[in-house]
Amino acid sequence: MLYIFDLGNVIVDIDFKRVLGVWSNLSGTPLAVLSERFTLGELFQQHERGEISDEDFAERLSDEMGIALSFEQFATGWQAVFVALRPEVIDIMKRLRSEGHRVVVLSNTNRLHCNYWPQHYPEVAEAADHLYLSQDIGMRKPDANIYLHVLNAENTPPEAAVFFDDHPDNVAAAQALGIKTVHVTDRNVVPAYFAQ
Repeated sequence: MLYIFDLGNVIVDIDFKRVLGVWSNLSGTPLAVLSERFTLGELFQQHERGEISDEDFAERLSDEMGIALSFEQFATGWQAVFVALRPEVIDIMKRLRSEGHRVVVLSNTNRLHCNYWPQHYPEVAEAADHLYLSQDIGMRKPDANIYLHVLNAENTPPEAAVFFDDHPDNVAAAQALGIKTVHVTDRNVVPAYFAQ
């Protein structure tokens, strides 16, 4: 079997409120104001597809939110999204590989985050056969082509794959292609799936 794991809130806990908290402190802008202005819109998606640079993204998103941050300050906030590794999922990934299964990560991510999480959570790459990252592929979930890219690269038919993701749209898109899906709504979902 091919097991495909999302990164955020599947293998590593993430929280965008932490990002806004740092930016609020650094810019002196109330958190409530930033919360209203912050959206994961087209600019965010372009960054995740690798279409714009980190510097461009930082400048344009800061402008959208009406705050003045240096690139370093922006990056400090942007990295604060990562909370902690889920070691129980890492253990499951390692076990699956030891049983002869293929285990890969499919993540919508960006260069700026990839300067951070592989160093802080080296266990992720160690537990996976391959990392499929949106900014490297130039596509992002829930675009059907990104799933097809992974299936083709892994030489696996959809019915021989299981996909774990926390976002309902990503789950629905994979399901539509015939991939078995598991919607990860909390940290108990993945261990419970493999305990069955």
